[in-house]
Amino acid sequence: MSTAPRPSVVLLSGGLDSTTVLAIAAAEAPVYALSFSYGQRHAVELECAARQAERFGVRAHEVVDLRHMGRLVASATALVAGSKHEVPKGRSTGDPSSIPITYVPARNALFLSYALAWAEAIGARDLWIGVNALDYSGYPDCRPEFIAAFEAMANQATKAGAEGDPFRLRTPLSELRKAEIIAAGIRLGVDYGDTVSCYAPLSDGERALACGACDSCQLRRQGFVGAGVDDPTLYA
Repeated sequence: MSTAPRPSVVLLSGGLDSTTVLAIAAAEAPVYALSFSYGQRHAVELECAARQAERFGVRAHEVVDLRHMGRLVASATALVAGSKHEVPKGRSTGDPSSIPITYVPARNALFLSYALAWAEAIGARDLWIGVNALDYSGYPDCRPEFIAAFEAMANQATKAGAEGDPFRLRTPLSELRKAEIIAAGIRLGVDYGDTVSCYAPLSDGERALACGACDSCQLRRQGFVGAGVDDPTLYA
């Protein structure tokens, strides 16, 4: 009987958190990485995701085209191109009870559903996602309650779950501060200079420059300070 670890599916955006999760998952089992093009303003992150997937030796990296999603939700979020909303700058990130306009309706529920389908097809049972319930912008689909509810749903909605071979949602960053996440990633060899966190990056030739003022940039910058590590981010 084979004792080889079962593969897992990692949601990989190309940002700081998801790349750290990729490194953690890849140290444990073979990985299939899943990214999404949903019309996000920071689509340059997908280029980082492709390089990180190669760097960590994933078995396959799929980018799902969900650009129609961007059109469907543009009226409700600032995070997609074509939205009438501006990405907030200089907002206090200390109140996660206030859900900002950068929240994308049902994004993680949709992404995890794709991951669940792929996982069942390839025999994977662990789904990894880089949600965080401490240093985050207050999104409801990053909270432990959502993760628990989705895991329960996954095991009701699938053949594998019905036959007693359950899925697990793996959220290793959920209770970590951004500085702790960065420290963990550095131990695993993550190149944070090749990740994008900014919600509204600017283009400078072939480089993406972070705005330095959106929620994500503020949390990222604070994380490097807290970790006592030089911030490799290129800011505008």
